[in-house]
Amino acid sequence: MGTEIRFTGEGIPVTEAARIMKKDQQFIRQAMIKGILPIGVAFIKEGSKQYDYYISPKLFYEYTGYVYNEA
Repeated sequence: MGTEIRFTGEGIPVTEAARIMKKDQQFIRQAMIKGILPIGVAFIKEGSKQYDYYISPKLFYEYTGYVYNEA
């Protein structure tokens, strides 16, 4: 049997997701906003015009096969 992977729930920074996926940050942000990159959520806080992003380590792993470990 394989080793169990544990996820903390801490988000992956957009910069790191972009580096790992070899895409630019804008690609990650726009794909999340459009709902075509299922690795987390992009939302606008009430009263704001800017999006906030949460990239789930578990969803990122399920989508890419990459286990993110904050160094």
